[in-house]
Formats: sequence, structure tokens, C-alpha cells
Amino acid sequence: MPALNHPHTQRSTLKNGLTLSVRHEPRLKRCAAVLRVAAGSHDVPAAWPGLAHFLEHLLFLGTERFPAQDNLMAYVQRHAGQVNARTSERHTDFFFELTPEAFAGGVERLCDMLAHSSMTLDDQLREREVLHAEFIAWAREPCAQRQLKLLQHLNPAHPLRAFHAGNRYSLPIPRPSFQQALQDFYQQFYQTGQMSLSLTGPQSADQLTALAEHCSAELRCAETVAQVAPPALMADARQGYQHIDGQHLNLMFAFEYLQPASSQALNFLCHWINAEKPGGLMAQLRQQQLITGLKAAVLYQFKGQALLQIEFSAAAEITQDATQINEMFYDWLAFFSAQQNWPALREEFHLLQQRQMDVCGAMELARLDCEQREVQLSDQAVAALKAMLTQMQPGPLSTRLHAWQLPTPNPFLLAPKEPVSAGLIRGQTSAHRGLRTFAQDRLRSRRDLSAMSFSTAVAAHNGEAAIYLRWRLRAIPAEGVLPLLETGLRSLQQDARQAGVELSFSAYANDWLLKLHGFHMPMPAILEHALRVLGTPPTEPLSSPPHAPSLMPIRQLLKRLPEVCQTRSEYAVGDLEQCWATAQWDGLAVGLPAATQPLITPVLAKVPGTPDARVAQSLEPAGRHLWHTEPCDSSEQALLLFCPAPMGNLADEAAWRLLAHIAQTPFYQRLRVELQLGYAVFSGLRQINGQTGLLFGVQSPHASTAEIHGHIQSFLDDLPNLVSALDETSFTQARDTLARQFSSESLGVSQAAELLWQARLAGHPSDYLTGLYAALIALEQDTTLKVAQQINQADSARVCLATHAATEAFYQGRS
Repeated sequence: MPALNHPHTQRSTLKNGLTLSVRHEPRLKRCAAVLRVAAGSHDVPAAWPGLAHFLEHLLFLGTERFPAQDNLMAYVQRHAGQVNARTSERHTDFFFELTPEAFAGGVERLCDMLAHSSMTLDDQLREREVLHAEFIAWAREPCAQRQLKLLQHLNPAHPLRAFHAGNRYSLPIPRPSFQQALQDFYQQFYQTGQMSLSLTGPQSADQLTALAEHCSAELRCAETVAQVAPPALMADARQGYQHIDGQHLNLMFAFEYLQPASSQALNFLCHWINAEKPGGLMAQLRQQQLITGLKAAVLYQFKGQALLQIEFSAAAEITQDATQINEMFYDWLAFFSAQQNWPALREEFHLLQQRQMDVCGAMELARLDCEQREVQLSDQAVAALKAMLTQMQPGPLSTRLHAWQLPTPNPFLLAPKEPVSAGLIRGQTSAHRGLRTFAQDRLRSRRDLSAMSFSTAVAAHNGEAAIYLRWRLRAIPAEGVLPLLETGLRSLQQDARQAGVELSFSAYANDWLLKLHGFHMPMPAILEHALRVLGTPPTEPLSSPPHAPSLMPIRQLLKRLPEVCQTRSEYAVGDLEQCWATAQWDGLAVGLPAATQPLITPVLAKVPGTPDARVAQSLEPAGRHLWHTEPCDSSEQALLLFCPAPMGNLADEAAWRLLAHIAQTPFYQRLRVELQLGYAVFSGLRQINGQTGLLFGVQSPHASTAEIHGHIQSFLDDLPNLVSALDETSFTQARDTLARQFSSESLGVSQAAELLWQARLAGHPSDYLTGLYAALIALEQDTTLKVAQQINQADSARVCLATHAATEAFYQGRS
């Protein structure tokens, strides 16, 4: 969040040749590391496509010092962090996020795995199957197929045209020439001359630097290797092309020999193309019902080259409208190019970039530092932008076809007005403080009845806050009302996101939830705008909803899970006004500073419905053994198994949490590494509508849902043995590690707010976080063992979501 002296990134080159960026950010509760290797899929010899991606996978399998059960993946999972990696065209990133206490262990394991990977043949053979499963899932995705077609217009010699994903057939592991190529690539690029490390956290810059120096001593030192420049993007004199694929029209612009700061200029251009403000390109095209969506993005950039994609999406075949869309795009581009250096847009862009830096988490900050992203559009970037715009336009236009407008400023990037003094109305002074009006008394009565709780469980010191507003409806609106509400909120959500606030609205049966999370300052104004939209949405959609890309099966199941877990009842159907008139609402605010609360209070008087702090939450399972079948287009199978915990006290919840903590790494190791069911394998504790439980998920390209369920059940059967096998020291370490994650020093506002909201839904008191920490610290191994045994009892509830119907007879079907 904004500070008086905004911290700056310190960049240096260590004695071993490693490029280092460190950022001291006091507001953070977590730390992050991003290590970038300047080598990617386009740097691999053409004979071995997928080798770079394969190597990225192999490095996570453990070393002699940190084997599989204690490697970076297991360590981060054990400390409730995040970890992943990504192989791009010209670089490979490894990144993770952890608490400050666990951060040094993560950096140590990261450097060790890059320096001392074993890469045995057995490991390679197993991991190739995981990579092959990824390839199958990727190849079957419609967006991946469209991408392949889109790039076919490029120069055949350019590596963007080649296959790089890697699969069972492109990685001949036993072949000596492949093993030599793998070692050569590893030795050539995985060394300090090719690496840059970015560390971000609340520690001082000196502490982060010392940590980097200590841990990176493991890395092999060598000189920087120049990456080979690619051939031209286009094989002829063209500087781009048009590609139509069903509902999608793509305008592609290929740039060569770009000026310095072109990356910054392209970000600026894409932002304003994507803007949804009235008078802009997207708004005009939607108003004429030519498109449902528009996205400008840089697909590729390296050594002076860039490939810019402008994608227009429609509800139906787009060919017949392609000419008109083209004309409007180039007309807008001419209007945009004619602005003299864009002073207002540059200032707005600077404000929103700065706001994003002020509110994003440790991982995103470390990634931005790794990329050396600038927050202002420099004069050098302006010159680069003008050159690119000149290239993009087919020629000067004599007349403007449309009355374009520059986007209006985002109102939420500005500081809000000071609240009126408490107890006074307009025109009063302190001399009138004893006089009240009927309107004031009525407002005060409304406030006294307010069901909004202002939690003090998390200190309001870093500017981050969260607000939850929930309605329990006695009637549900007619079909079509919810899409209108979502349409009305769409533009507000974009403005709010740019101002550092994530705004979401969800509806499950007769429970509606509005949630705001992020920077506290614009929240009162954003909440007021959102309530206005919810009360009086547009009478008809402003345009067709954007085309939603199809989700991979496991993500589709996760999206449906809250709705499936909701108890179903029959409700009356009414119009929106009737729904609001009979609705009850309650809410929770977390992390709001005292200065912001007076701005929120008058907004709450505008919340539709009746405030009621006693709004009931139905926590009865939707069925004792429920199986929901969710059809999907993919040929892969996916399954989620949710095991709800019986409603009880905090001691019971603590035991379920610890059981999930203990099970996470062994579940991943058994089903993903040993059984190789697929690459999407996970488990953990999940809270849904106030209901706590264990969640297991698997997506597989070859196993059926019945087989996946069988493997998960086998793991559940073995859970008691897993707990019993822990000696006293291991159990205590696991329990204390988990407990520390719920201490006030470790919890960020976002995590704490979600925990407190779920606790409110479950009926726990306001001191839930303190009580949970105490319950975890006091937890005994016998209690955890009883929970592990309880999960497999016949009367324990189960909710299963899968892509195919149940084969187990004890499940009740729902589709």
C-alpha cells in the first residue's frame, strides 16, 4: 500500500555473476523469489523439441541433499506457500512464495535443485509421462488449436512455427544423443551468467542480499551465453496479417528492429485498446453488436522483435462483419495516433501502474522486478510508440468515420472526499451539535440495526482491507436478471481492479455475495457504485456477454463445487424489486482503518434489504453421499472428492486442518509421482459456505473417474497409518508449522478476511483466529488419528464431482 517513502528495488551483480534484485516492502506478510534462466524452448536444438520444458520438470524431482519428501515442492506445500515454474520461448522462470520464517529454506532448496539435479533415467521416464499428459491436455484445448492455426502465417523458419511442448515421442530418453543434448543444455544455460534472481519481502535489503549470496554459492559460475537471434517473423515484406477462425478475427502486427523501451510502449497501447470506457473502440464495437470481446496482447517479444495480437470475438461467425470491424479499428487507431504525446493518458497510466505496485503481493512484485517493469511511460517509450503506430496504419485517412472519445479518468484512482463530521448535517456547525432531525434519527436507527461487523482481528496498518456483503433472499429473480447484474458490474469491476480493488459478485441459489478486497481508500465509492447497479441494473444487456473460454475439466469442477454443496430448496420467483424487498443482509469488514469507516457507514444505508446480523446459514450437507456429474468437452477425466467435517468446536476443526496438512505431500507423491495419474493432482483443506472439509482433486488423460475415485479411496483408507507413522517430533513440527500460519504475524488481510468470513458463516465467534491458533497448538496426535479414522466411517458425508456418472452404489446422483 502507499507509503511516505516508496521502497525501491536494489539491483546488483554478485561476485559469482548472478544478477540480483531485492525489494524491501514492509507491508508484506509473505516473501517471494523469482529465478529466471535466460534460456527457453526456442534455445533447444531443433532435434529435441520440448527439452527445455522437460528439464524444468526434472529439476523439481529432488536432490541428494533435499530428496522428494523434502524438496522445494514438498517444503512449500508444508508451509502453505505457492510454487511453480514456467518455460517460455526465451526464458524459464522458477518462483515461489512463503512466510518470512520459511523463506530462507525455500531459497536454499531452489538454488540446490538448479545446481545439483540428479536426473536419473528412472526419474526421466516417469516425468516424461507427466509431460505427455500435459501435452495431451494442451493439444485438446480449443484455444491451443486456434493458436497453432494463427501462427501458421509466420515465417516457417521462425521458431514460433515449431513444436516445443514435448511429449513421449519427442523425448527419446534412452538414446545417448538425447542424454548428451540434455546435459549440454543444462551445462550451457543453468549457470549464474544466465540467471537473474529477484527477492521481495518485509526483510531489509541487506538481509535479502545476504540470503541470496549465501544460497547462490551452490550455483555453477560461468559467463553469459548469447542467445541466437531468430529469423524475421514474416517471410515476405508484409508487416502483419489478418486471420479469421469462426467467431474470432485476429489482426496480427509483426515488428522488427524495435526501438528501446518498446515493451513499455506496447503495454501502454494494449491497455488503451482494451479499455471498456464509453467512446472507445470496444464500447463502439459492442454497441453496434459487432463483437462480444476484444483483447490486445503481445504474444512474443525478443531481441527487437514483437508480435502483437488484436483479437475480436463475436457471438457467431465473424466473417461477414470483418470488413466493418477493420475499418473501425484503423479509424480508432488514427484517432489515437493523432493525440499529441497522450499527456492525460500517460498520467492515468502512471497512476494505475503505481497503484498496482502499491497493492500487489510479494510474488507479483518479484516478477515485475525480474522484468524491470517501469511505472511511467518515458519519452523514449513515447518515441517507440509513435514508430509502431506509424507501421500499424495502412495509410493516412482523409476523414474520421466515428466520433471517438478519449477514456474518462478512473474516479477511484483519486483520494476520496473527507467525510462530513459525525452528528452534523449540511449547514450545521459544532454549535448545532445538540440538535437532531427526524432524518438523522431515522438514519441512526438504520445504522444501529446494521448487520455489518467491523472486525479488529487484523490490524489496519497497511491499507489493505476486505468487505463482504451477503443477502439471503426469500425469492429468487426470474431467469435473465443475474446476467443483467453481471453486465452492469463489468465496467465497474475493471475500474475497481485498476484502482487496486477486486470486486466480485456471486449467486448460489438464494444466497448472494458481494465481495471487495484490496486497497481501502476507494472502497466506499466502489461499494456505493456497486449497490446502485445491483439496485437498478440495465434493462437489457449492453452487449452480448464476452465469450468465456472453455475451462479444463478440473477447473470446471472447482467452479461448480460451491453450488453443488449448497442445500437445494424451492423458492418463489419474483422480479428484482420483490427479491430485494424481502431479502436479509449481513456483512463483515476486515482491515478498514478508522478514517475509512465513517465513509462506509452512510453507504450501508443504501444496501437493499433488511439488515439482520442473525441471518442463518444452512450447513447441512447437500446429501450424505452425493455424486454430481458435470459433462465437459474434454476427453480427459476429472474428479473432486470433498469430505465435509462434522460441525463441531475449534478443536475438531484444528484436527481436520492438521490432517489436510499432513496428507498434502504424500497424496501428491503417490498419485502424481508414483501412479502418474496426471499433472493436475492436489489435496488440501477447503471451506465452502462455512463448511470445512478435505478436498482431493485429480485430472487424468488415461484413468477413468472410477479408477481415480478408487485411488483416492485407497489413500483415505491409509490415512490413519500415515498419522500413526509420525513420531512425536515429526508430529509436533507439523502441528507447530501449521499453527504459525494462523498467527497474527503470518496472516495477511486477504487470508484473514476469508477465514473470518467462513467462521461467521459457520457460527463461530469473532475471536475465531485466536481460538483456532490456540486449538492447533494444543492439538494431540490421538485426536488427529481419530479424525483420520472418522473420514472412512460409513456415516461420514461425501460430495463428489466428476466428469462421468458414479459407479459406486452408495452415492446419490445429481446432475
